[in-house]
Amino acid sequence: MGTNIKKELLRFISEDVQSGDVTSVLLPKNKIKAKIISRENGILAGVKFAGDIFRLKGCSVKIIKKDGTKVKPNQIILQVSGNVRIILSCERTALNLISRMSGIATHTNLLVSKIKKINKKTKLYSTRKTAPGLRFFDKEAVEIGGGHKHRMSLNEMVMIKDNHLLVSNSMKDIIKNARKRHKNVEVEVESQRDAILAASSGATIIMLDNFSTGQIKKTITSLQKKKLRNKVKLEASGGINSKNIGAFAKTGVDMISVGSITNSVKGLDLSLEVIV
Repeated sequence: MGTNIKKELLRFISEDVQSGDVTSVLLPKNKIKAKIISRENGILAGVKFAGDIFRLKGCSVKIIKKDGTKVKPNQIILQVSGNVRIILSCERTALNLISRMSGIATHTNLLVSKIKKINKKTKLYSTRKTAPGLRFFDKEAVEIGGGHKHRMSLNEMVMIKDNHLLVSNSMKDIIKNARKRHKNVEVEVESQRDAILAASSGATIIMLDNFSTGQIKKTITSLQKKKLRNKVKLEASGGINSKNIGAFAKTGVDMISVGSITNSVKGLDLSLEVIV
């Protein structure tokens, strides 16, 4: 089931306004113009949705800088005109969404650029470590920043993790059972031996969880010797950041997943200013 964007944006507004903005209601119902401006360098994401927040409440919006655009401090991102009470009531909701999404896109873009310098075939993926209720927007921001979404929800793809393996009869059995129903099956492993077992049992993606770069290289060599490397995609995950991501890309893995791009977000600094 897809995300109802309009419904979600109205929910965000309602969360902040509740029964009414008791401060803005003190103002006259004048029409004003305002602008959202950047305060630091970054990659924009969520501009379209922020514009929709104002439009849903009857304001006119002109987008100056589109999603995916690089911005510098003090650049105008969008302009809005309408009832002063409505604009000021929507201000924080719109800024919060652009700030969070742009922060995600900016950090994603940084990591993607570091990967590309080393290995153009390796792709950066997000995880399900997103803020509850914000997954659609978090994942959109990752894609705008040049990353990939991976699973949006549990029903998209089989991913057999450590706890699944602990309560199953065997890795081989659960993989074979999954492959009867699904084309793609990912398995999380914690050792070279388990990586080989997963590949030989029919897994299509193997997540090398908390492997060092040295362990990854040895695992790839073993898979190559057994003629299994080309049958699977390899994903590196765990403890990967901007300082070491280049080294992981150099190992030759197909995918790198980084939870921090969505669960440790530093929002982009933005502000809304009334045009007088």
